[in-house]
Amino acid sequence: MNKGYIFILLTAFLFSTMETALKMSAGMFHPVQITVLRFFVGALFLLPFSRHALIKRNEHITKDDCLFFMKSGLIFVVISMIFYQLAIVYGTASVSGVLFSCNPIFVVLFDYLLLGDAIDGYTKISLVFSVAGILAIVNPLNMASNTLSIAFILFSALTFGLYAVMGRTRGQRLGGVTVTCGSFLFGSIEFFLLTLLTEIPAVEAFLVGKELTVFTHIPMLQGINLSTLPNFLYIAFMVTGCGFACYSLSIEYTNPITASLAFFVKPVLTTFFAVLFLSETVTWNVALGIVLVLVGSCISLYPKFRKSPVPVKE
Repeated sequence: MNKGYIFILLTAFLFSTMETALKMSAGMFHPVQITVLRFFVGALFLLPFSRHALIKRNEHITKDDCLFFMKSGLIFVVISMIFYQLAIVYGTASVSGVLFSCNPIFVVLFDYLLLGDAIDGYTKISLVFSVAGILAIVNPLNMASNTLSIAFILFSALTFGLYAVMGRTRGQRLGGVTVTCGSFLFGSIEFFLLTLLTEIPAVEAFLVGKELTVFTHIPMLQGINLSTLPNFLYIAFMVTGCGFACYSLSIEYTNPITASLAFFVKPVLTTFFAVLFLSETVTWNVALGIVLVLVGSCISLYPKFRKSPVPVKE
């Protein structure tokens, strides 16, 4: 069996448990705290894989690469992932997971706007189904209780799409693992430095005045003890470190289109784990949204699978 499919299965499983694990940690850790720590630990986990990739490609990190990691880390960790975390805190794991899985919509749009890639007919039809799925889940007729969470997760998906398009060219030279590792490392450090600024009285007063108290008095190490350590280690090492490592390796052993199968099954698995471990209920509109998103993914992937042979790499 091609190793790539094993990595795809591992990616699908780990990424599908992400929202449930983060929702379970909501009462254990501060949203900013868990975001900073999990990506910093994830970066440390990916460092040896990144070093191996650089040696294999006979490449090295330049000053320009570091500047890129600063920008990508800011967009991915500081902006996209904190909104992702807050969406899970204020909403449900199942809905957050399904809506975030629609980030390819924004990847396509940024591909078109920034890189000039054409949008083919299959992709346009896929976008229609995906948007319909989002609307079904959002349920515009009854948004009162989940508006904030939905806005957060959609903004997170949008900025993640921007991050994905930004790193494409750089990833072709350095490898996906290296780009991910660098973005994790620089982004977590940048976020930590920003938390130090919130300790300045004037900055704290401004945030409090804007009702942004969630970004003040961040306990960076508080709450990590023997009872919470298993949850933290799973999120940092398994979901963040292993999950992104497996995703990068699935691309290396197959191709980006085949590797995207992990996100094809994520909406279903995410919902399953949320129901199993968090006792969340799946309403009719969420179930309809999942089906529409899956149909959209099928339409988008079908022509690409026909054109993309899977390289066999043992």
